[in-house]
Amino acid sequence: MNVTVSMLDSVGAAGLVLWAVAMWAAVGVLAYANRGRVRPWVYQLSVGVIGLGVVGQFGHVQEHVAQVAYWIAHPNDKAWMTPLGTGLANGLGQVAPDKPSLGMEILHLTGNFIFLAGLVGVVLITRRALSTKARKWGRMGVLMQGIHGVEHLVLTLSVALGASQAIGLSTWFGLLEPGPGLWTYRIWWHFLANVVGSVIFAIAVYHLWCERRQVAAGYHRDVPRPRAPEPAAAAEHTPVPADPGAR
Repeated sequence: MNVTVSMLDSVGAAGLVLWAVAMWAAVGVLAYANRGRVRPWVYQLSVGVIGLGVVGQFGHVQEHVAQVAYWIAHPNDKAWMTPLGTGLANGLGQVAPDKPSLGMEILHLTGNFIFLAGLVGVVLITRRALSTKARKWGRMGVLMQGIHGVEHLVLTLSVALGASQAIGLSTWFGLLEPGPGLWTYRIWWHFLANVVGSVIFAIAVYHLWCERRQVAAGYHRDVPRPRAPEPAAAAEHTPVPADPGAR
């Protein structure tokens, strides 16, 4: 099937991929820089990564909400995508025009990795505040979204490698025949995964806001304090009182 791809679709698709790559490059820098001495810029960059993750997931989850809304009205129809999602999928699908569903798989894979990077940002920024609730919820989100991300990676690779349909948990590993049963199962599987993940992310960000002073305090450079004299050194400089009986 020939699909006309506009310049806007191509630019949007390239921009989305660059967005994800930039976020993961930042995550790598943060993970390395946060291991040693305190670097205040790590805090600011982590906030930026989290913010981009929030924006990305806000758009991503809306696509799934729209799909479910369409399914409610047309439960026997093939999964629907918004015009924006369709355009981005068409742009991404140019990497392999002979695989019509690959663009859609890459789109959701990219969206999920943007989401995952935002959650990793929460874990990184709280590395010096281990007892915070934000860190607990952030780690929970990374675990769940990590599994979800692997699912999308498997779905994408299966299509890219020539499978007749995507293979993964959300397709019963390719055992479900294309039709209303498969479409319904996959639509709701990914909708619930994204909604639950988004709620966890929202709770993590909420606690991060409430605990922001505690988290930020870990990135303040300590002012060096004068060292207390060693006991032996102090004894050497202590004057010995004169013996009153000595002449």
